[in-house]
Amino acid sequence: MASRTAARYHGDQAVRPGMLDFAVNVRSARPPSWLTARLAARLDELGHYPSASDVSAAGAAVAARHGRALDDVVLLAGGAEGFALLPHLRPGLAALIAPSFTEPEAVFDAAGIPVAQVVLPAPYRLADAEVPDAADLVVVGNPTNPTGVLHTREEILALRAPGRLIVVDEAFMDSVPGEPESLAGLALPDVLVLRSLTKTWSLAGLRVGYALGAPALLERLTAQRPHWPLGTLQLEAIIACSDPAALAEAAAGAERLAHLRADMVAALTAAGFPVVPGRAPFVLFAVPDAELARKYLQEKEISVRRCDTFVGLPDGYLRAAVRSEWPELVQALQEVSW
Repeated sequence: MASRTAARYHGDQAVRPGMLDFAVNVRSARPPSWLTARLAARLDELGHYPSASDVSAAGAAVAARHGRALDDVVLLAGGAEGFALLPHLRPGLAALIAPSFTEPEAVFDAAGIPVAQVVLPAPYRLADAEVPDAADLVVVGNPTNPTGVLHTREEILALRAPGRLIVVDEAFMDSVPGEPESLAGLALPDVLVLRSLTKTWSLAGLRVGYALGAPALLERLTAQRPHWPLGTLQLEAIIACSDPAALAEAAAGAERLAHLRADMVAALTAAGFPVVPGRAPFVLFAVPDAELARKYLQEKEISVRRCDTFVGLPDGYLRAAVRSEWPELVQALQEVSW
């Protein structure tokens, strides 16, 4: 198991002001102007507690977006808050499909809940998962961070077992064109889906997301939550980003990202840096010496995500967000004195 410090590591720790940032997976440097304007229009209301009507409107917008009942929705202060709430479900053994997002390990460890790391061999396909029979909660990312692998619905649902809850982290699913393997619209009593709006809409400074699951499960998840867990601006952001026009904009952005990713992958591969096949808005690729590469890139004012903090990932990998500036990254990597 990784150390608690490693489990809490985040890509923003690699970024200094002015650097070309491939370490953080937020899509743009700022939200679109129409979204900023909607949020700014609510600033004068910050002297009041968030209204019940805003809570209802945000929940209804998410429910409509995924074809779910309103009671199937819990609004979150970022997808990561969903992980912070998971210990309330009191699993006896939490199985974490690895390599993957490290936050679940950190929160279960802090809560004293036993964890089993289910490490997948390369190329990190879920069909190779050997989940302990005793695991009554399984966490899997789709697409998975940092590998970028997109698992099929069938592979995820095959993890189900009597008395077991499946938690699917779909923080990056809205960056996959058409979201073909999403479970967000499927109402099952033993499947909890966590979604984030933070990355696509560049709202890392606001933190917005939601959970989708059976009402009884969501009630257990949020039983000890404080009043007003989301503020007025977070609720407004959820309403705005669930609007049909916003969904169309996000879908168009996902298509652009997919084409950009394909170009980036082709260039990295041609330069001699093997890429793990994936569909996420980031790329996991191998280098001869990851620490040497990171230090050289830092000197060139380029940040990438270190990968030695991910359980089950061998040495020699780096993760980079898909950005139009990828030629600068590839060029710098080719300059490293391996």
